[in-house]
Amino acid sequence: MSSPRMKALEKAGSAETLVQSVNYSETYATEIYGSNVFGDEQQAKYLPKPIYKALRKTIELGHVLDKELSDHIAKGMKQWAIDKGATHYTHWFTPLTIVATAEKHDSFLNPDGEGKTIAEFGGKELLQGEPDASSFPSGGIRATFEARGYTAWDPTSPVFIKEGINGKTLTIPTAFCSYTGEALDLKTPLLRSNEALAKQAARLLKIFGKDVDRVSASVGPEQEYFLIDKAFFTLRPDLIACGRTLFGAAPPKGQELEDQYFGSIRPRILAYMQECELELFKLGIPAKTRHNEVAPAQFELAPVYESINIGADHHLMVMQILKDTAPKYGLVCLLHEKPFKGVNGSGKHNNWSVGGPGFNLLEPGPTPHDNVQFLTVLAAILRGVDKYQGALRAAVADAGNDHRLGANEAPPAIISAFLGTQLSAIVEQLASGKAASGGAIPELKLGVTPIPPLRMDATDRNRTSPFAFTGNKFEFRAQGSSANIMLVNTVLNALCAESFDFVATKLEADIKGGKDLNTAVAGLLKSVFSEHKRIVFDGNNYSEEWHAEAKKRGLRNHKTTPEALKAWSEKETIELFSKYGILSEKESESRAEIYYERYNKVLNIEASMTVEMARNIIFPAALNYQKQLADSLASTKAAAPKADLASQEKQLEKIAGLASSLLSKIDALSAVTAKAAEAGSAHHQADKYVGDVFPAMQAVREVADQLELIVDDELWPLPKYREMLFVY
Repeated sequence: MSSPRMKALEKAGSAETLVQSVNYSETYATEIYGSNVFGDEQQAKYLPKPIYKALRKTIELGHVLDKELSDHIAKGMKQWAIDKGATHYTHWFTPLTIVATAEKHDSFLNPDGEGKTIAEFGGKELLQGEPDASSFPSGGIRATFEARGYTAWDPTSPVFIKEGINGKTLTIPTAFCSYTGEALDLKTPLLRSNEALAKQAARLLKIFGKDVDRVSASVGPEQEYFLIDKAFFTLRPDLIACGRTLFGAAPPKGQELEDQYFGSIRPRILAYMQECELELFKLGIPAKTRHNEVAPAQFELAPVYESINIGADHHLMVMQILKDTAPKYGLVCLLHEKPFKGVNGSGKHNNWSVGGPGFNLLEPGPTPHDNVQFLTVLAAILRGVDKYQGALRAAVADAGNDHRLGANEAPPAIISAFLGTQLSAIVEQLASGKAASGGAIPELKLGVTPIPPLRMDATDRNRTSPFAFTGNKFEFRAQGSSANIMLVNTVLNALCAESFDFVATKLEADIKGGKDLNTAVAGLLKSVFSEHKRIVFDGNNYSEEWHAEAKKRGLRNHKTTPEALKAWSEKETIELFSKYGILSEKESESRAEIYYERYNKVLNIEASMTVEMARNIIFPAALNYQKQLADSLASTKAAAPKADLASQEKQLEKIAGLASSLLSKIDALSAVTAKAAEAGSAHHQADKYVGDVFPAMQAVREVADQLELIVDDELWPLPKYREMLFVY
């Protein structure tokens, strides 16, 4: 009888039959776009006109929502949802589990006291909910006997309908706080940071003679992910529990031929992508780009820019839909940063900018050297990134991302900014007190007559830089693929708000003291660029030379999560968040505790799974092959006593030696894992996990992966890389 792995391989090999027909016409996509969103059109239809106008002012201008209107809004919202087939509603929020969203469903139906039911959903239910606050991570803010917490409707993010196999649910984006008012989620600090950024940006723009109603950060997060056949996934306990493979020898062919990136998309994968896009379109999520990524079985989805609050909520739904749609095609979507050793992992490129209706503060224009407003904004951002590089690195610190940062697929752990030749030259000129100058950007001619000249960008694209300027935005490339983008954007907004505040205060004082605007700006740019140009680097971030140079410049290089997380407890970080009401000192301290605990729990799960798989799955397979060899040798010696069996005996000795070594390293891993769990504080535990447990896990894997290359293929129980990465 074939082994489970062989049956899985046979099933996966015939899985092209799972390709489904997807209606993906332009007309259909246009018709369904936003159909599951209680947006502008639906609000106008289901709400009385005065209520509709008041709600739009809240959404578009940030006006306070009048509670007296909530019953009218809830009534219209409920009717729209019921007309769409919804039976339940939920407050949808982002607890400090970092990645996952949370929801508790309540039915619209309530008993009427006469043996029937009526559909009820009022302003009270819309505005506020009450989940159990002590059952989510709180970093000590809530104890088990202090369970009360509240969710509060965020009217600036669209209410939508989630469709499931068994029904539809009205889904209300909310903030989540404790009974005593502390933020217990990722959304509340993001909203606070965006308000701080908006206030300081408006103040800065006023100095340049511009009064604006609304400023906001915008985001366009690109999402990388892997797809593997579900038949393989179910046979990999490590993928099920940890999201990544803890074992697996390198396949004969990986990504070295560079033939996967932007390659032709297989029919089964394309059908999956199309269905994901249609589901996203229903939610008003502007999915734009799809393509094969660098590693085999790796892909990417990218949206169009949106305001940061909506973009962050939308991205959570992107990740959910990518995962939920995959089983329809016999696939599993892996969002871990490094599911497979030896091939590129997955990141999330966070394209970030600041602007408002009709303007972008990061638009340099055709002559950036003359654009004093742009240069002032650029100076402020570089100052913030330099000053708070520790907080920015901490925002992407995670056990999964540790596998990716610094490899040839992601930036290193050193935070730096890429500007490109033109802008970097301008920064150098202004830092030295010289007048800025910049030449015209030439056209690119290919020397082929029918092909017209190409328009060149002002900057090249540096894929090794953590924070790269790409024309009219910054692309932060250090974010891990499984992460919630709210955290890193909260930090970006906060450091930008603080720097806008600093710059505006300096310019206001200089102008009040008698300087004209141009003189004040020139002095500011010289000072800021001179002090913070160390953060600018346009070269190869992977090179040893840059690492040495970064050390000379005084830039941080926190290579592991425990190192990076220390920034959360630093005075400078705490003051940044508290100054603008983004996080109180207590809330900041709670985050540090939560992130250390999460790291420890992830490493403990991985270590425990390594021990279990090595002892219960891999070691028995090695013994079976060892017995097979021993029996074969014994029978051959009996039948042919003079046969030369030296090589076979050597193979048997090698298997026996590796099997013994595996047991020894399993025992060593068990011992250091137990010690790490007893190391005291979460911080000290993290040091033990990164210093002792992780190397012990790698030692077990090294032996197991050698066994995989020797043991009879039919006896090996786990799907191999050469199968999972190429049969999908």
